[in-house]
Amino acid sequence: MPGGRFTDAISRQLDLFQQDYAELIRECDEAEAAYDRADRDEAEERFGDYQDFVETGTEILAELRDNFAATLDEDAAEEYETEFNRAVHRRIPRFGLEIENT
Repeated sequence: MPGGRFTDAISRQLDLFQQDYAELIRECDEAEAAYDRADRDEAEERFGDYQDFVETGTEILAELRDNFAATLDEDAAEEYETEFNRAVHRRIPRFGLEIENT
């Protein structure tokens, strides 16, 4: 699939997100593993912990997206947002599930 006109910018933004929020990503991994290992009586709480980390990451990405989109004209912003959401979904899928709703 050919890249869009914002591919390079989005790639750099996601690189920075993954560097700057490596701890959050690690916490997501650990929370997901804890959920996978949890007994039935703990599973709901562990899944809630995981969801909290994912929600935080999704909100950070949405803010990054929205701040950049605000610098563009309306048509370009819409194109950028679509490309950004798709890139997140492909590259860091756990944060891509709700990014369009944020």
